[in-house]
Amino acid sequence: MSKRAVLEVIALDAADAKAAQAGGADRLELVSDMAADGLTPTVETFRDIRSAVTVPLRVMLRLSDGFAVGGARTLDVLVEQAAALRAAGAEEFVLGFLDPDGGPDLAAVTRLAEALEGCRWTFHRAIDRTPDRAALRRALDGLPGLDTYLTAGSAQGVDEGLPVLRAEAAHQGTPGYTQQLLVGGGLRLEHLPALREAGVTAFHIGGAARPEGWTAPVDAEAVARWREALD
Repeated sequence: MSKRAVLEVIALDAADAKAAQAGGADRLELVSDMAADGLTPTVETFRDIRSAVTVPLRVMLRLSDGFAVGGARTLDVLVEQAAALRAAGAEEFVLGFLDPDGGPDLAAVTRLAEALEGCRWTFHRAIDRTPDRAALRRALDGLPGLDTYLTAGSAQGVDEGLPVLRAEAAHQGTPGYTQQLLVGGGLRLEHLPALREAGVTAFHIGGAARPEGWTAPVDAEAVARWREALD
């Protein structure tokens, strides 16, 4: 029998979180401002969600749209926010920054990873914007807490990225590929059979959990359809 797949759902507030958990989500990614593709939520929002659900929560660390950290002061603020969120009980995070050449911003990512002091974290879809995915993985390999890559295989989404996702799934367990492959970004139910066959065991949805769009809350029945398809 195949391993139960992880289903991660984006949540903006406690109502989203409750619906996602009721639908069968295994984990939530907490963000604010999806118009900017997801920024750091407030400590108050984290507390509200943490008190509303029991599933693990991964909290976004990102202050502006795009994949540049935004300068030394912005990095200082991110470190402060991470500390405040940890003090409120956050144990898992999401982050990822690129330098001007599109490679990993090692200084920023390393500083945040060290500030998290071993908390588990996901390197998000910045990997889909780098010119050399394998080089990025090699550069980040061994950073404390990094256990997941969120990727569509392409900046254009899973439709374009399927060949890359299959190839990376085939490399799982080898140096640079020991982290879990979490697939998200234009992911649709019809992608699941090919991805499961390739060995992918973790899936991330945002808009797919909101049939009425981002102005509407997460729909528990929509999440349940994904849970059923994965099981």
